Amino acid sequence: MQETWIILGATSSMARAFGRALAERGATVFLAGRDMEDLKGAAVDLAARGAARAEAVKFDARDPGSFQPIIDKACATEGTINAAVFVGSMPPQDEIDRDPALIEGTVIDSYTGPARFLHLLAPEMEARAGGTVVGVGSVAGDRGRIGNYVYGSAKAGFATYLAGLRNRLTRSGGHVITVKPGFVDTAMTWGIEGMFLVADPADVADDILKAVNRKKDVIYTPFFWRYIMLIIRAIPERVFKKLSV
Repeated sequence: MQETWIILGATSSMARAFGRALAERGATVFLAGRDMEDLKGAAVDLAARGAARAEAVKFDARDPGSFQPIIDKACATEGTINAAVFVGSMPPQDEIDRDPALIEGTVIDSYTGPARFLHLLAPEMEARAGGTVVGVGSVAGDRGRIGNYVYGSAKAGFATYLAGLRNRLTRSGGHVITVKPGFVDTAMTWGIEGMFLVADPADVADDILKAVNRKKDVIYTPFFWRYIMLIIRAIPERVFKKLSV
């Protein structure tokens, strides 16, 4: 069956690698983001790699008016409609502390904007009785840390939303995967001190595609982050609140 994928935040390193993997299996891919020139170039590359169709489409998490035109394009295709969400923004916590107005944009980019888009898409997925949503969260959402608790709280909210959406779409044959990456070599993490065990975006994309094929519910990538976060979540709050992790 032909599959159509909408990739939100398609200019990110992880999204590019995931898009290439989809193209190689002959999918139709809509690359959604703000930088149209970049996206158009990426669409040409995906077409050359075997995509049935690759098209750049305008998407801005802070502009709900950009959502429906993308969904309409996807609905005009045959087969399953799928979505992968790589959208997010992570201003340094000290900048947010100086300017709390940055909280709103962080939450919209990382949670409420993508959630609103998926809520518009869900009825079409239910009508077609299938499809997959890949929601990329973060290990930062597993526990509030002093270094990025605004971003982490947004990703925690998004993870909870994805869990509810999974419960909803499962009833009609759809599926939702929550992806929790650790540190990945992307523009969002460049220059951040204290980084360790940094993953290659291509490896993360490969893990995501395997999760799609196997219909996993929640994955940590690379896999060892599941155990790292298990330890971090187990630290008593009276101890954790004194740590700089």
